[in-house]
Amino acid sequence: MSKILAIIGRPNVGKSTLFNRIVGARDAIVHDEPGVTRDRHYASADWAGKSFTLIDTGGYVPNSTDLYEKAIREQAEIAINEADAVIFIVDATEGVTQLDEEVASIIRKSQKIIHLVVNKVDSDKREADVAQFYKLGLGIPINISALLGRNIGDFLDEVTEQFSSGSADEKDERLKLAVVGKPNVGKSSLVNALLGKSRHIVTNIPGTTRDSIDSVLKYQKEEIILIDTAGLRRKSRIKENVEFYSALRAIKSIERCNVAVLMVDIEAGMDKQDLRILEDIIERRRGVVLAVNKWDTVEKDELTAMQFEKSIKKFLREHDYIPVIFISALEKQRIFKLVELAKDVFAEQTKRIPTNKLNNLLLHDIEEKPPGSKSGKEIKIKYITQVKTNPPAFGFFGNEPKLIEEKYKRFLEGRIRKHFGFIGVPISLYFKKKN
Repeated sequence: MSKILAIIGRPNVGKSTLFNRIVGARDAIVHDEPGVTRDRHYASADWAGKSFTLIDTGGYVPNSTDLYEKAIREQAEIAINEADAVIFIVDATEGVTQLDEEVASIIRKSQKIIHLVVNKVDSDKREADVAQFYKLGLGIPINISALLGRNIGDFLDEVTEQFSSGSADEKDERLKLAVVGKPNVGKSSLVNALLGKSRHIVTNIPGTTRDSIDSVLKYQKEEIILIDTAGLRRKSRIKENVEFYSALRAIKSIERCNVAVLMVDIEAGMDKQDLRILEDIIERRRGVVLAVNKWDTVEKDELTAMQFEKSIKKFLREHDYIPVIFISALEKQRIFKLVELAKDVFAEQTKRIPTNKLNNLLLHDIEEKPPGSKSGKEIKIKYITQVKTNPPAFGFFGNEPKLIEEKYKRFLEGRIRKHFGFIGVPISLYFKKKN
């Protein structure tokens, strides 16, 4: 499982600028006005082959009663709690402030690894301003300029030094299923129903599950690891914080699983938060099954399931390759069919297609519908091979790979799925030059 790094600091010290610098994109809104980053941002990042999840948080104001600042503080505290290490960022141009000292005191109590980062050291002349931050008692300060990219490489070398390229979980060959979803959709109820006992406390109050808990399901002479995830931490009354915590816990579980079971409440329907969690699964190239829970509460006839599934697939749009199953964790309806479906998806995840079969079928499709080009150049794809399994990836070799348009790439993915399945599995396509 990749590590989680949380960027913490008082307002306007450059947290979002550093986040964007590391991620390599302008994902977070950057503005001089304190409080622009009101809720957190998180993204996958990579440095020297080491992957990690980076969390950007709003400016931390410890004792404020302002509603927005209180919400920001709650999310920062959640981020600190969930992170493996904290990047505490301060401002060289303003020196040590009382707020810095208060934040330092709070994160010191977390007993997490803390990297003290002095930002806005834009030149050698500014380095003299760094020494004053030793008084915070957080070790040797690292000086950077997030805006200019100064010393960012050395900084990333240091913060990722203890990160491993692999994971102990990867050595465990048992199938790992993560049960993810918004709070109160029935995740713990499903795990309990599969295990046949009350392994987890279940109530209708979001937030009963405070942590991810692994359980071993013995199923047909096989052991399967079930990873239940929390919906919420503590007593937050802010809806955005509920969603933040839910999404962050989901990410940690997704990182560790082979297949994610995304649970949706049939009564509430799917919404943007469900789609965000789904995109987190797909971004990490894990298999996925969509389990629609509380099916026992729906009045239905022989067409109801088909109509619901059609509506869900329409909502999923380009992710309509994801299988949908209607279950009731409470009544134990189709819960073991769900396990079988997850096993099928994992088999698809690890499937390899022979090269001759790929070329025979796909080159015929390409000949019937060749790629177009706005430049007018003729594009030829000459050879295709599967370059990887788990997650599956395919290489297409031709004369002008950079000219192939996204629409045509989606066509090729569709033909791969038409011929070879890969139900519930994100696949990657790579285009390389071959003379």
